[in-house]
Parts: sequence; C-alpha cells; structure tokens
Amino acid sequence: MITRNILLFTCIILCAYSAFAQNDSALSKLSSLTDIDSKTLNGLEKQYSILQSKLSNQSSKLLTKMQRKENKLQSKLTAIDSTKAQELFTDDVKQHYTDLHNTLTSTTDKLKKFPLREYVPGLDSMQTSLSFLMNNPNLPTDKLQQLQSVATKLKDLQGELQKANDIQTFIREREASLKEQLMNTGLAKQLTGINKQVYYYQTQLAEYKSLLNDKEKLKEKLLETVRSLPAFQKFWQKNSYLAALFPMQGSPVSQSSIGLQTRANVQNILAQRFGGVGSAINNTTVSPQQLIQNSANEAQAQVTQLKNKLSRLTEGGNSDMTMPDFKPNDQKTKSFLKRLQYGFNIQSQTSQYYVPATSDLALTLGYKLSNTKEFGIGASYKMGWGNGLKDIHISSEGIGLRSYADIKFPTIAGGKMFGGLWFSGGFEYNYLSNFRSLQELHNNVDVWQRSALFGLSKKYKIGQKREGNIQVLYDFLHNQQTPPSQAFKFRLGYSL
Repeated sequence: MITRNILLFTCIILCAYSAFAQNDSALSKLSSLTDIDSKTLNGLEKQYSILQSKLSNQSSKLLTKMQRKENKLQSKLTAIDSTKAQELFTDDVKQHYTDLHNTLTSTTDKLKKFPLREYVPGLDSMQTSLSFLMNNPNLPTDKLQQLQSVATKLKDLQGELQKANDIQTFIREREASLKEQLMNTGLAKQLTGINKQVYYYQTQLAEYKSLLNDKEKLKEKLLETVRSLPAFQKFWQKNSYLAALFPMQGSPVSQSSIGLQTRANVQNILAQRFGGVGSAINNTTVSPQQLIQNSANEAQAQVTQLKNKLSRLTEGGNSDMTMPDFKPNDQKTKSFLKRLQYGFNIQSQTSQYYVPATSDLALTLGYKLSNTKEFGIGASYKMGWGNGLKDIHISSEGIGLRSYADIKFPTIAGGKMFGGLWFSGGFEYNYLSNFRSLQELHNNVDVWQRSALFGLSKKYKIGQKREGNIQVLYDFLHNQQTPPSQAFKFRLGYSL
C-alpha cells in the first residue's frame, strides 16, 4: 500500500514537472516574440523598398520602350499598308499604355489583404508571420510600429508585382497579336526588337519572384521566431494566402478541401457497400483499394500524355510565356554587381640573365557582357624566389597592370570537342625591377615594359559555384623587352 502511494505521488510530481517545463518553454517562446531584432526588420524593409523601386523602374522603362517601338513600327507599316496600320495601332491601344503608366504611380489599396493575385510562397510566409507577430498583445509599441512598417512595404511590393503581372499579360498579348498580323510584311527586325523587350521583362520579373522565395538570413531570423509555435500553425491555417485559396478543415494530418472526401473515407464506403468486386474474366475478387489504384494508374497515364502535349506546345511557342525569336543573353537581366567576375591567377618563370625566378600573383576584375564575352582589368605582383636551390630568398621584382578580353569558342565551329575553350587576349604593362617602395615605381616610369598577348583559355567548373581556368598566351612584344622575356606564358587561375 505504501509502495503504491509512493508510486502515485512520484507520478504526480513528474506530471507537474512536465507541465511546468512545457509551460516554461511556451513562455520563453512567447517572450522571444517581443524581442525581435530591429536590424532584421530594418533590413527586410529596405530589401522590399529597393525591390519595389526596381520593379517600378523596369515597368516604366518597358512601357516607354514598347511605345517607341510601336510608333516606329506604325510609321513603317503605314508606308506599306496604311489600312492595316490603322487597324493595329488604334486609340484604344494607346489608351491602354497610358492607363498602365498611370497605375505605376497609384498607391496600393491598403484594405486589400492580398494585393498580389498570384501565390508566391516566400511572400505568403512573410506576410502571415508579420500578421501573427502584430497580434501579440505583449509587443512593445516601437516593435509594433516597425512590424507595421515592414508589413506596409511588403503590401506595396505585392501591389507592384501585380501591376507588373498586368503589364506582362498586356505586352505578351500585344506582341503575339503584332507577330500574327505582321509576320509576312517584311518587318521582322522590328518584331524581333519587341520580342526582346517582352522576353527580357518576363525573365526579369521571374527572377525578382525567385528572390522572394530565397532563404536569406534576414527572412530566416524572423521565420524561426514563429515557425515552431503551435499557435502560429493554427493562425497559418486560417490567415495565409494558401488557406484563402484552398480552405482546409481539421488538423494538418487530415486536411481536406471543404466538400471533398478523403481517400480513406472513399475506400471505407466502397468496402462497406460492395465488399469485393468480382472480375468476369477470371472469377477473381478485386478489392476497392485495387480498383482505386488501377484507376489512379490510368489517370496518371492520361496526365503524362497531357504533359507531353503541353511540352510540345511549349516548344512550338504556344505557351503563356513568350518564347524568344533570338538567342537570349542570360546576363541581360542581372544587376551590374552580379555580372562582375573576381579572379586570381598565378604565372611562374625560371631565372634568366640577372633576373631571379619569379611568380606573378594577379587579381582580376571582369565584367560579363554575355555568356560568351567578358572583359576586365587586373594587377599583378612579381615575387622573386632567388637564383636556385642554393640561393632562395624572397624579393619584390616588380608589378604589372593588365587588361583582358575573353570570347568563347563558337559552338558551330567547335561543338562539344572544344567545349570550355575561349579566345583570350590582353595588353599589359610590367615594371621589371626590384623596388622597395611605391615611390620608386612612380619615379621610374620609363622602365615599364609592354606585352601584347593572345592565346587560348580552358575554363572548367570547380564545385557548383567556382570556376578554374588554364591559359596559354603568346607575347608578340617579348623581343622588345629588356631583358627579352619568354614568348609563351602559362597561367593557372580560378574565380573568387
């Protein structure tokens, strides 16, 4: 009896301790909601503001360029077929351009809960998290104001995205209409120009949306604050954009759309009503589960056929996305900073005359004009190693200033055999003299020697993001240098 009482008392103590621990954990999580990093909120607000500004500028530039191109196209078509020009370039089209321009300067409807009529997971997660945090009654006033400011910027961004979607729909339909009507009128060049504008705009818009889905540190800091809270899970099921699109019932485990039965419910009903279904072919009994599985397999086969048809339509240019009538430049939609290429390379040569063995350590900064063209500048430091194994000592043997240009091997000429090969050329100035201070370089300008280089580069991948390269270059001015340098230069490098 005493032992039973002791066990009962122990269980009560353990249960009480567990409840206290859970309550303490919940309180600590709730307290963390009031301790949101202000830098995180300021960073998010700045990001959304910059992205909104970029979107607005891109949309405004596109509409202006499209109108200019249409005006030129109208002038050329009028000279060929004035009647057709009047039919295509109507006042309604011009008014539509004006209306779209005006929407860019209008403010977002603050009362509208979801200004963007498109589901972007990253936006939905952030908006729902901000709404949940703002509902916390223990939130300090300054943090509440910061959250409201971020939420306002996020709504403005969604409104800008919706405007961009509307513009994209219009210009895509407009480009398709012009292409259909003017394909055989000798205005292919003007139509390609319009096609480029439409294609690059929709590509840029898709890139902006992908940025909103990226897992960045600022977003993750805010989402981690609420993600694990049970209260947030319930809030999400009622207040997210996804919940508005697909209203759900019950717990997350047994979620189903309103008015629809779950698969388990359907199987139970079939089993109760029919039990097993006989087969007339071989007198076997087929369970409802097998019938459902067979139907699902047939449905899957039909879905696969539809996907294949859709794929063929896409290849033919009949999808919702405008297909390019030219070879796209993937760098076109990237920002200036993302087109910069940082690199490092090393070149060594043996000692000759009175010059010791040296290694050129160079840093380069390049800019990608396209996927096949790049140019840049660089600087090198010549480190001396001495004149042999018995005379090893490090010295400063000079510096160099470089410029370079790389052009990728044409695909038609090279094919797969020459994949990764580039034509490389450049011009360099080299100071080939020992120095102890930068002042010596300035005082001895005449000592600088020139090199005109041309050769081949082989570029290859190092992991997912890095790139290595091997260069073999010929110096056309090597005989004019004092002392004469090596005619061929061999360099190893990689991107930083």
